[in-house]
Amino acid sequence: MAAKRTITTMREQVYQILRDNICRGVYAPGTRLQELDIAESLDVSRSPVREALRQLAADGLLLEIPNKGVYVKEFTAKDIEEIFDLRVMLEAYAIYHSTGHLTSARRDRLLRMLSELEGCFQRGDVEAYTATDEKLHEQIVHLADNSLVNDTYDRVRSMNQQFRILSLMDPQRFRESLDEHREIVHALLTGNPEQADKINRTHLELARDAILRGMNSGK
Repeated sequence: MAAKRTITTMREQVYQILRDNICRGVYAPGTRLQELDIAESLDVSRSPVREALRQLAADGLLLEIPNKGVYVKEFTAKDIEEIFDLRVMLEAYAIYHSTGHLTSARRDRLLRMLSELEGCFQRGDVEAYTATDEKLHEQIVHLADNSLVNDTYDRVRSMNQQFRILSLMDPQRFRESLDEHREIVHALLTGNPEQADKINRTHLELARDAILRGMNSGK
């Protein structure tokens, strides 16, 4: 797993703040982001804000409309399906290439994350659960030791993050999600990538369907 990247520049700090706000729903889909307002609220110049907004647009989280402004992207059902199709491909690649990369440290990390998921479930903390869920899937992707796959997944993860909580609003789905993660981790640790991929595909399909239902119910 690559070392955690240290945020060193003002642009990176602004980027991270805006990205987190978008993914947490602080900025709702369709919201126009005003460069000057953001700069004043963060007490920074407009230059790093402008650069961060451009990067977020390149990441697929914002939509730049000429002569109108920058808006938080409103994702459609087709967008969600495409995001999950790509997640299935990337995670399947990582699972099948995990053989030989499962060091003792990585095994311990997977088990620790699974334990954290169980704790979040017992507390009924959906928000903390989704954050740990995200980290667990990211760790699975990193098992392939492929930097290009990691970078691609990071962009997909950003687009998917703001919808994760929709997949767990149903208590039964919340329980099923935990069981699926247990089975995925067990299959990985016992050297059964075929089973891990099978369960993970089902897990992602069920999450996708729950998100689509949540989007439809909100209309």
